[in-house]
Amino acid sequence: MMRKQAHKVAFLGLCTAVAMVFAWVESLLPPLIAAVPGIKLGLPNIAIIFILYRFGVKEAAAVSLTRIIAVSLLFGNPMTMAYSLAGGFLSLTVMAVLRKWNILSIVGVSVAGGVLHNVGQILMAMLLLDTAELGYYMIVLAVTGTVSGVFIGLCGGFAVKRIHTKKM
Repeated sequence: MMRKQAHKVAFLGLCTAVAMVFAWVESLLPPLIAAVPGIKLGLPNIAIIFILYRFGVKEAAAVSLTRIIAVSLLFGNPMTMAYSLAGGFLSLTVMAVLRKWNILSIVGVSVAGGVLHNVGQILMAMLLLDTAELGYYMIVLAVTGTVSGVFIGLCGGFAVKRIHTKKM
């Protein structure tokens, strides 16, 4: 039993490291749409959706929180941490509910997560900057969240099918 638990913790640590590397690689890429700042693919979420489907909500939340804090400390600042925590919390909450209800495919769950991640970030920005006008930015972010959610869902679905974790 201890060995099984140790394997699980080690594997989740590896997934955290992979998510952090994906975040670093993403920070090196040019903006997807130069005229609209802050739009990213969300590559670290490949690991999060994989863990959500292979292990569960608690494990996905632990890896997501660890990754957000570590990446913010290494490559960001308190504001990026606040935005990422808000987006990550809302996104993972909705994905966990949709996963439990089992009414959408992994791609559909990922799309909902991508869009709601953007909603969480916009709501945090509106709160911190005390301006409702940022809500208009949501139109563009809904489209990009959908597109990136499809990509992340396809990659995450591929990982779920190909990476076996039955012994953990």
